[in-house]
Amino acid sequence: MAASGNYLSGAIWPLLLTGVLRTSGWHGVYLWLATLTFIIMVPLSLLLSRQVNDLSIELSDAQSNNRMGSLPFNAQTLTWLLGLAGVGCCVAMSMPQVLIVAYCVDLGYGPTADAEMLSLMLMGGVISRLISGVLSDRLGGVKTLLIGATLQCIGLILYLPSDGLTSLYLVSLVFGLSQGGIVPSYAIIVCEYLPTRVAGERVGFVMMATIMGMALGGLDVRLDL
Repeated sequence: MAASGNYLSGAIWPLLLTGVLRTSGWHGVYLWLATLTFIIMVPLSLLLSRQVNDLSIELSDAQSNNRMGSLPFNAQTLTWLLGLAGVGCCVAMSMPQVLIVAYCVDLGYGPTADAEMLSLMLMGGVISRLISGVLSDRLGGVKTLLIGATLQCIGLILYLPSDGLTSLYLVSLVFGLSQGGIVPSYAIIVCEYLPTRVAGERVGFVMMATIMGMALGGLDVRLDL
């Protein structure tokens, strides 16, 4: 549920900042978002001070050790594999989110349609993350990740024949519904298989890898343009 917050904001802000997009372009939108991030997120982060009790940590570590013992490789290899997977999946994930604007412009659709499709995609991501959370409680992080990656692949394929406005709206929603739960699954896998004392560090590494993947996907689009 917490991981749905950024997708929920991504569904709201493109619509609220449509006027800024028309008058100041994407540079103006990013300046607004950077300012709002500083004003809102920094004060709220000060509220995150609650500590986990020792009993919960001991129980979690015992379960993690049992799961890790069932794997044919060590924790370091698991971390690198998750990082590599994060780069790969997020290069693919970033393409519709970054390319949808340029694609709609090429097809002659205005910035309002771009913002609406992006909002629809990210709102679908909210639903996907909530559903993926339910799945991960029952199936675990690995199976949830595999399901999400498979659905994301299908969603990307659906973009290939789509160039009409209605079909782009529908595919954007389908893509959002398919890929939202992938990135949180990495954090769940780390917490399932690694002890608490290193989980924060390893989650940070894997999340950095996913961000690098998002950046590489966007870089690829920029070079094409």
